[in-house]
Amino acid sequence: MSSSTDCLWLADGPDALMALDGEGRVLRWSAGAARMFGYADEEAAGMPLESLIVLPERADEQRQVLAEALSRGMATFETLRRCKDGTLIYVDVTARRVPAAAQCGAPQLLFAEKDVTALKVRRDSKALEARYREMLESTPDGIVIVNATGHILIANTQAEQLFGYGTDELRARPIEQLLPERFRGVHTGHRGRYFDQPRKRGMGVGLELYGLRKDGTEFPVEISLSPLTDGEMPLVMSAIRDVSERRRFEKALQDKNVELEMANRAKDSFLASMSHELRTPLNAVIGFTGTLLMKLPGELNPEQTRQLEIVRGNARHLLALINDLLNLARIEAGKVEVHPEPTECCSLVREIAATLQPQALAKGLELLVETPPADVVCHTDRRALNQILINLAGNAIKFTEAGHVRIGLTVREAEPARGRSIVFAVEDSGPGISAQEQAMLFEAFVQGQAARVNAVEGSGLGLHLSRKLAGLLGGELDCRSAPGEGSTFVLVLKEA
Repeated sequence: MSSSTDCLWLADGPDALMALDGEGRVLRWSAGAARMFGYADEEAAGMPLESLIVLPERADEQRQVLAEALSRGMATFETLRRCKDGTLIYVDVTARRVPAAAQCGAPQLLFAEKDVTALKVRRDSKALEARYREMLESTPDGIVIVNATGHILIANTQAEQLFGYGTDELRARPIEQLLPERFRGVHTGHRGRYFDQPRKRGMGVGLELYGLRKDGTEFPVEISLSPLTDGEMPLVMSAIRDVSERRRFEKALQDKNVELEMANRAKDSFLASMSHELRTPLNAVIGFTGTLLMKLPGELNPEQTRQLEIVRGNARHLLALINDLLNLARIEAGKVEVHPEPTECCSLVREIAATLQPQALAKGLELLVETPPADVVCHTDRRALNQILINLAGNAIKFTEAGHVRIGLTVREAEPARGRSIVFAVEDSGPGISAQEQAMLFEAFVQGQAARVNAVEGSGLGLHLSRKLAGLLGGELDCRSAPGEGSTFVLVLKEA
């Protein structure tokens, strides 16, 4: 590209000099242009200036300058240019038409471009200072306003303190100086694309970001971006917030969650491993107590019989409590699997009533069963459904002192596409439950007032487990009750 006939006005200097043809293609490219824009002369040769350093949105401006310089002999303007590495700079441009007698290699235009970024930053900064300083000082976050070249035009006191700089030390600095080195190259590209398509971005939206203080320390930040326009000058206002304290809190919370998860797994592992060890000796106590009460080894006197009954009763209660705890641990650990199968619901309700009939008779209660004439077949896990209904009906008998307990089954037909619902209802004539107690009724280890007043033994897990099992079956378990009006527990299983 260079030759002995190079024109004198392309000699080396601080400014960028370019010889162009009438279409705006590069014929000559000075060393100053190579330094300023980053393109070597062999890269620039024959390329339209538009494709090298002109911003797409300023292409029309470039064409108008070419036309004006060719027709009038000269044109001057100030504009933004994009360097090879993506950075933007402000330049003062003088475009001259080259007289035919002075042409070397047929150039028709000479462009001289001077980098005025620093000058423009200082000028624009003073204008913004007068306009926005008071408003920016009233905000709690650090605020910086940056121009398209990435230079800070104004920073409020909060931003200076946040990054450890003195008054006005941030003015005219590249915004990338506030970022750790590893982020700077990527940020330059992000910034350029943001100015191409400016949009508001809220605080905390985007990538995990870090700021760099003057002393070299890093700290996590959240940044919001808001595009501004001052005349024709594109700007962006950044609000910067130090989130170190919140990150420390989140890390501590995360560590605590991991600790709790490990403790929970250890608990589940312990309960699972202890299942056999806990149940076996209790079953032995209950079995041998039953053998003694049957008087197989020999006769017992009344006091011995009474004491053995106490032993057996307490052992059974302890075994029920252990079973509830183990079942809850298995459900919470996700180790309970349901196996749906065709289940004859009416038959199941009658079997449960027959099992609980002796308890009801012992208390003088009437145990009623209401089912449809024809059996109702539901596709569900029979074992889980049986456990739920046993819990509900057993509780009803336990807390009802007089009257009745009713186990009912109905079918709610719905639109064909929505399927039907199988509804199980356990109703009693007991003391009822207040609205306040109902709000906590299905929580673990909760016992109602009736249990406390009558000293009824129980783990407080039955209803909690029942609702958990209902959820596994895809059903819903709720309670309707009022003090003095009895209670009704309703289990709804929906079929597609």
